Amino acid sequence: MTPTPASPNAIATVSISGTLEDKLRAAAAAGFRAVEIFDTDFVASALSAEEVKALLDQLGLTCVLYQPLRDFEGMPEPYRTRAFARARQKFAVMRTLGCDRLLLCSNCAPQSLGDRERIVADLRDLGDLAADHGVTVGYEALAWGRHVDDHRTVWDIVQAVDHPHIGILLDSFHSLSRRIPSESIRAIDPAKLVFVQLADAPLLDMDYLYWSRHFRNLPGQGGLDLTGYVAEILRIGYDGPLSLEIFNDRFRANSAEMVARDGLRALDALRDAAARKLGRTPAMPARATIERVEFVEFAVADADRADLAAMLGSAGFDRIGTHRSKRVELWRAGAANFVLNFEPDGFAEAYRVTHGTAICAIGLVVTDGPATIARARALGMAEHPSDMPAMPALRGVAGSLVYVIDAEAATTLWQDEFVIDPGAPGGAPLAVTAIDHLAATVTNDEFLSWQLYWRALFDVEVQTPQDVIDPNGLVQSQAIRGRNGTFRITLNSTDARNALSARFLDQSFGAGFQHIALAVADMDEAAAVLAKRGLEPLPIPANYHDDVSARFGLSPDEDARARRYGILIDEEGPGRRYRQLYSRAFLRTFFFEYVERRGYDGYGAPNATIRLTAQNRFRPAPPPD
Repeated sequence: MTPTPASPNAIATVSISGTLEDKLRAAAAAGFRAVEIFDTDFVASALSAEEVKALLDQLGLTCVLYQPLRDFEGMPEPYRTRAFARARQKFAVMRTLGCDRLLLCSNCAPQSLGDRERIVADLRDLGDLAADHGVTVGYEALAWGRHVDDHRTVWDIVQAVDHPHIGILLDSFHSLSRRIPSESIRAIDPAKLVFVQLADAPLLDMDYLYWSRHFRNLPGQGGLDLTGYVAEILRIGYDGPLSLEIFNDRFRANSAEMVARDGLRALDALRDAAARKLGRTPAMPARATIERVEFVEFAVADADRADLAAMLGSAGFDRIGTHRSKRVELWRAGAANFVLNFEPDGFAEAYRVTHGTAICAIGLVVTDGPATIARARALGMAEHPSDMPAMPALRGVAGSLVYVIDAEAATTLWQDEFVIDPGAPGGAPLAVTAIDHLAATVTNDEFLSWQLYWRALFDVEVQTPQDVIDPNGLVQSQAIRGRNGTFRITLNSTDARNALSARFLDQSFGAGFQHIALAVADMDEAAAVLAKRGLEPLPIPANYHDDVSARFGLSPDEDARARRYGILIDEEGPGRRYRQLYSRAFLRTFFFEYVERRGYDGYGAPNATIRLTAQNRFRPAPPPD
């Protein structure tokens, strides 16, 4: 069968929020040219089929699939007669919509009969009816189907039906959730593959139906091997649409425009990954390798300038230079660079007006800067005008900037842009070896969007998600790291209104980076330097140190230093130790962490509740009645 001419990417209206009209407009605005119309969306709409078709034409959209027709095959009377009546009614709607493909999902009704010959006969009769209406039916195996729950079974049935208007429809969730080998797709005749629906999902152990209806997400936001799945589909020669069918509680409550835009980006990134897996010529450069975080930029209000300078000085940083033409300062501690932006106009000022003194940008050194920007453009990521050719800028999810610095350009970046003070630094220097990781606090509706941003553009991998206990609620935390380990970011989100993360969002009027972790080679030495410079550490209770001293067998000297400086400790095994030290927060908006890694790859998750509880002790008192 010949694929319907359409954009190679499509999205089901069930994937996004709003009325049918809202969904179609959002899909078109994101750049989709093809949609699936979900039956319930149409039935609930006040628009007639003729009016929906007019809106599709106005928006430049094609309806490439109508779905689903449920509980059809293997039904006893009177249900069989009613099933065929429903099919005729849907075919009439499809004719008006200009749609020639229908999704038939495997039967879940308790009345359905599992007799194979009956199923084959019903599908053959449906094929005759579909032929009269110019429709091709794609039969799909639901993971929770009563009698058919495996696409391999569907393919056997479709071959037995042997009708030109009956084919197979593949859905990644139904196949991958049941761990059906993707290599089994190679047995399918691409001429009989009617349509392909895609969804990712976190790896969960729960009822298939509940998992599907609440936790599907976009490719690149879950743990299913969609790259291998799509590679097998492309391998057999399928050239029809790849379409998103997402059931997700967050998506239903989120901006339809954001989900649709992310969806198009996810499909483009997935096609690229699948093509690379097959050894085919890709349509865009490969995911970028991040070599390091070169700097963190702060938008600073003049009223906060002196206080921030005092905090940075106590945190081990020294002002070592000023920009050649702008009101911008460079502060440094070892290998960590902070840029303080006081410019009265431009991006930093706009960010400062909205968020106050806050982290407004980060600079990443990548192996190939031009290729990174080319990939970002191919994925539809917004750029921000930059007057520094060596540092093009991309918009992040919540409005902050990501500067992309080519590795070669990074070698002279500071000398080119700044006048370096030959007399700096002063005081005892802090030997920071790198910016170890950044932590962003994000809203629930942007949590998955942030993940997709990093996973689509950069060569990173997600680590096991963590549930962190805040004294006032649960925080969901997702760590992402570069494959070479030189870049790390954690994303934190909560719906607990009084949790520290939620208060940060309120204080900063939106999502952003809240937490900068600085790597040190020797925590004892670093803690002594910080104490000498006057850092106000986060106080850690004696109860914690009593516990950790016994748990890890600390020597009297180790125990004394941990208590004196407020050092937290964790281990991933003998000799694999992690030591942490936290500063107090600046205006309740951002704070610093100092970390020493000795063969340890995590983030001190067992200590997170200790840290959050300690930070909660400094929350402002409620106003008097």
